[in-house]
Amino acid sequence: MTDYTPRPDRFDRAGQPQLIDAHDLEVTQPGVRALGAWTHERLGLRPGDSALDIGSGTGSEVFTFADAVGPRGTAVGVEPDPDLLASATRRATERGSTATFVSGDAYGLPFGDNTFDAVLCERVFQHLTAPARAATEIARVLRPGGRAVVVDADWATAIIHPGAPEVARAVIDTLISGTTNPFSGRRLAGLLTDAGLTVDEIGSHALVQDRTIGAGALVNRIADLAVLRGTVTPEARDQLRTDLQEAAARGHTHISVTVFATLAHKK
Repeated sequence: MTDYTPRPDRFDRAGQPQLIDAHDLEVTQPGVRALGAWTHERLGLRPGDSALDIGSGTGSEVFTFADAVGPRGTAVGVEPDPDLLASATRRATERGSTATFVSGDAYGLPFGDNTFDAVLCERVFQHLTAPARAATEIARVLRPGGRAVVVDADWATAIIHPGAPEVARAVIDTLISGTTNPFSGRRLAGLLTDAGLTVDEIGSHALVQDRTIGAGALVNRIADLAVLRGTVTPEARDQLRTDLQEAAARGHTHISVTVFATLAHKK
């Protein structure tokens, strides 16, 4: 039987187990790089700035922040999972980076008001039962004139092709129903506006799985879950996998999700 052990409880204990992530689409580096370039350009970090990454994981973005703000600046990551926090701290030591990492979550950032020039929060809101609280925290810790970029997927934009349309739809519906806040991408601008920030720009980028790969990790996992929930038969799941594998051999698959990024500032 497929193992559905939940991932580390990183964001919200009241939320659903984290079975999905946009980065589970395999070989999506071009899309990830493009989204990262958009984010860093909009944050516009300068030497001496203070920058925060919420849900910093193993710290990659914070290391980039540290390089940008230099020795006079501050680059901090907040991460609730102790294993990821330890990994990020260890990597900082190995790199000789000035990046630092602290325990905390999106609902209670361990910093005073008006602390940061820039805040990044990527792929966190989809896991939150109370995303408005997180938006309020971002607004609170930003300094006047500070910039925030919040990034998340909207799982209603997911595409699985080819395969029987009703089976692909059932798999996507399973993915959506298994996510705490699956439509977070389209809601980011409104949440930040309600938190008192001014939205400046909304960007988007489709993360597209390599078309020579079949179902891949994400679709395989969610298709198995659809079978366990009884919305897809084992035979239909297996046929979907076969269809995708045969199409991949000809470079004909298309598996993707659109990720949205909202830039806002504090007046």
